[in-house]
Amino acid sequence: MVGAQIPLAIAKLGASAMPKDAKKAAFDPKVFLTTANGGRTISKYHALQEVFSQGSPADSVFYIQTGRVKVTVLSEQGKEAVVAVLTQDTFCGEGCLAGQLLRMATATAMTECEIMRLEKAAIICVLREEPAFAELFVSHILARTIRVEEDLVDQLFNSSEKRLARALLLLANFGKEGRPEPVIPNVSHQTLAEMIGTTRSRVNFFMNKFRKLGLIDYNSHLEVHSSLLNVVLHPHISADHEG
Repeated sequence: MVGAQIPLAIAKLGASAMPKDAKKAAFDPKVFLTTANGGRTISKYHALQEVFSQGSPADSVFYIQTGRVKVTVLSEQGKEAVVAVLTQDTFCGEGCLAGQLLRMATATAMTECEIMRLEKAAIICVLREEPAFAELFVSHILARTIRVEEDLVDQLFNSSEKRLARALLLLANFGKEGRPEPVIPNVSHQTLAEMIGTTRSRVNFFMNKFRKLGLIDYNSHLEVHSSLLNVVLHPHISADHEG
């Protein structure tokens, strides 16, 4: 009986003496999303380079590590609309996980970007096996859904001046977690017009108005001041009634 217990005691001793780093490390979503391995690749994109295009096979999800990406949709009539501007630490192209076979939009880098591509099978696997990653991804989906609802309300009920002010504040990360980034890369007036559903001339008019009021500055870059919030929070400030 004693002899039978000796191997067991040795086994327990060996387990307790095992270095901690030899045990399986806890899953870290941030490490996972910054390490190329097992169906994950990282690529650099220059400004205006396409990440994926409308109508191409939807076989992967992308994670923006650095930079900004705009998502656009082109109608059969050739009219283009910007449906989202995504910043770092966000996903795009996740429609493939819901059975989407072809891309419904085009994603284009607005600045220099570093983006991870996760093959569909790889992200499905980690969603099933790692609760920490699943929680992170669900939080992203919920935040995106809320943003879409807010954008719809904004489009339906707010003037073009107020929509533009809100778009600029969102680009500068006002109202998001973390500190605002008042200085952002220049965004063309045409892109802003496509984002808020108005004409370029209307955007030109309001951008000049905001600058004269000291709400923004723009030359080589665009600087958004917190005082622009007044246009969104206090409708009487807006002089636009054309929508």
